[in-house]
Amino acid sequence: MSTHEPDRAAADGSGAGSTAPRSLAEALRARDDASLGALLRARPDLLNPVPGDLTQLATRAGTRASVIRALEHLDRFTLQTAEALAVAPEPTTYGTLLALLAGDEGDDAGVDARTVSAALPHAVAALREQALLWGPDDRLRLVRTARELLAPAPQRPSPTGLGPTVAEATAGMSPGRVQEIVTAAGLASTHDPVSAVASLTALFTDRPRMSALLDQAPADAVEVLSRLVWGPPYGQVTAEPAAHLRWLLDRGLLLPTAPGTVVLPREAALHLRGGRAHRALEPVPPAVEPAATHRPTVVNATGAGQAYTALATVEELLKDWDEGGPAVLRAGGLSMRDLKRTAAALDTTESLAAFWVELAYAAGLIASDGEADEQYAATPAYDNWLERPAADRWARLVTAWLPATRTPGLVAGRDGGVAVSAAGRTLAALGPHLDRSAAPEVRRRVLALLSELPEGASPDPETLLARLRWERPLRGAAASSSDEAGDPDDLRARIARWTLTEAELLGFTGRGALSEHGRALLEGGVTTAAEAAAVALLAPLLPEPLDHVLLQADLTAVAPGPLERPLAEALSVLADVESKGGATVYRFTPGSVRRALDSGRTASDLHDFLNTHSRTPVPQPLAYLIDDVARKHGHLRIGAASAYVRCDDDVLLGEILADKRSAALRLRRLAPTVLAAQADPAALLEGLRQMGFAPAAESPEGDVLITRAHARRTGPRSAPEPVPEGPPVPDGTLLTAAVRAIRAGDLASTTPRKHAPGEQSGALPRTSAADTLATMQAAVLTGEAVWIGYVNAEGSASQRVIAPIRVEGGFVTAYDHTADEVRTYPLHRVTGVAELEAEA
Repeated sequence: MSTHEPDRAAADGSGAGSTAPRSLAEALRARDDASLGALLRARPDLLNPVPGDLTQLATRAGTRASVIRALEHLDRFTLQTAEALAVAPEPTTYGTLLALLAGDEGDDAGVDARTVSAALPHAVAALREQALLWGPDDRLRLVRTARELLAPAPQRPSPTGLGPTVAEATAGMSPGRVQEIVTAAGLASTHDPVSAVASLTALFTDRPRMSALLDQAPADAVEVLSRLVWGPPYGQVTAEPAAHLRWLLDRGLLLPTAPGTVVLPREAALHLRGGRAHRALEPVPPAVEPAATHRPTVVNATGAGQAYTALATVEELLKDWDEGGPAVLRAGGLSMRDLKRTAAALDTTESLAAFWVELAYAAGLIASDGEADEQYAATPAYDNWLERPAADRWARLVTAWLPATRTPGLVAGRDGGVAVSAAGRTLAALGPHLDRSAAPEVRRRVLALLSELPEGASPDPETLLARLRWERPLRGAAASSSDEAGDPDDLRARIARWTLTEAELLGFTGRGALSEHGRALLEGGVTTAAEAAAVALLAPLLPEPLDHVLLQADLTAVAPGPLERPLAEALSVLADVESKGGATVYRFTPGSVRRALDSGRTASDLHDFLNTHSRTPVPQPLAYLIDDVARKHGHLRIGAASAYVRCDDDVLLGEILADKRSAALRLRRLAPTVLAAQADPAALLEGLRQMGFAPAAESPEGDVLITRAHARRTGPRSAPEPVPEGPPVPDGTLLTAAVRAIRAGDLASTTPRKHAPGEQSGALPRTSAADTLATMQAAVLTGEAVWIGYVNAEGSASQRVIAPIRVEGGFVTAYDHTADEVRTYPLHRVTGVAELEAEA
């Protein structure tokens, strides 16, 4: 195996000449506070709870769950470096590691050694920082748990595709069989099995001798090796193997691991690979290629248009649910039937409807009302949101979307059917099983990669996904916990694709490229200042609301742009929306005009409204329609008998009785101007309207009832909290305090102290109350520090180094080296005290 000289400084500042640490705890003890803080920041799970000393920290850093989590956050090359360390000798040197990654010099199949040499120091430093690797460059050691996870095991090849070493594969082999292999390989026989295995290993790792041995191999034997070399290294043989297989078995190039199963030893595979541990090494992250480039003004204008469409869609959704939305499923969430109805109301697909519903939910605009018959409804925050300027409303939606862990893309399958998880749970919009903790990190990383492209450039999705796979090649914690239908390992890729789609829907991007207002919000870290900057950039690009419409002779009105809110609300009562887009078309019908009259408007009010807000004259057919409906409106009066109809025109009542369509209402005349019905007032009102009449409801006092839409609101509701992916990253204050506590605890546990006869090393000191008091008082007089055992009020025992200052009233006041402050301790909680050994 060739060696590549590492053209670099030691990754951890330690060289071959320094004293090598004997354990991970010693390696951590040699770190400075900044390095310990970096470890705790990179692996926040180590802080829960704060370790008592560096030995506890090292033990926790080597637990299986913590190591798996740390490995999942490595990029591809750093992970490949760890995989190479797992198959390297223990311990190994930096040069051996470099050779395993770069391969033999002159090997055309390998990567450029200079590229690997440039990238390897960063990978080694990352492994050191996360306490997955320790030791100087001449004695590198991967933590035991990581080695067990990444190294080959019986019947399980390592991620590199390598099998066990010769020593591991021959561990259960008889000494006689080992001697036969050594002799067949042309080596000197020996009666010591260990020496025989060592000589066979030396043969396989000696390039010239190994090449000479393989030159003698039959062609079929070489073909067998070529199939096993890159893994999996295991194969099957019969009880009577063919001649070419027997040749390989006799020389140890194939070693039996179980009846009928053989394996290619690691040393032989590395020779055939040219010394490389990986078939395809990726020391450099793949670049995200631009798919197209647009002018920044076009990107910003497109993004602003999409932002306004997003606001209009959310408003339309909430208007549809204004009087009370769909019912909440028993298991939580929105039924597929209600999702389809919502999609039809928004004129979109079910998957996009799920996105808009979830977005409004994340922004705190909708929630369940908490009643017995639970329904979804708008929250009071929705009314406040409506009053804000358009750009501010957009910022509210986007700042709710960026950190959201809910993934609406899981809801509707491609066939539009109900999405069901692998565990059989329904994945419904607003349901309880849509949180994926990886979503915010993937979302932000996708947008960050967009920000690295040239201005106005949209990414090629495949190269962007390749970059994400390089940065996090292992299955993440969110993916491993996800149980939705489909490949869970592909969850991050799907979230990335959904991010590109959702960013375009929200106007965060325009034509696939990051907009200026999106970039300002992203680079500012979603702070108040960043929101203000994004709003300032977006506001001038949004269309100004209009105060007029264009009335057409075909009983329609065209709104050439967004309307002012009072105008839009009034027009939505007087007319029905016929089409939406750049311009909204409203159609006037007898039913819509009657709806306006029912809301308390008079015919003259409607004429004045249209004359005020139309840039074109009011068409005569529209004026006639309003007058005709108004003339008939309220001519009939309906009240409760069960129900009755009264009218001053008895001829009209006779016409109603004679109409066969009124049979279902079961009407009878009580007086010349009054009809009684056995239907309720609402059914009677609707039935007569379907017959072409224009009745009006009246109160028990005989006044016309004015009907207006009733806005239903939930109680105060807060937006849902994102589900974190593991423990939160600690802030600077917590890191400083944690490092100080660990250092102080380590000082207390490692400070040399005098032990009583028969006392076990490391045990808390045990002294009588009188001895404890006397030792404390003596320490006050001499000013020396002592070592104590202490049990707090919760019953947790700890050891501390203190310098007593005062002893009185059953308490000792001392400077606590563990806490780095002056504290007072009850003497009855001190288990014992011991003097510290004098320094040499």
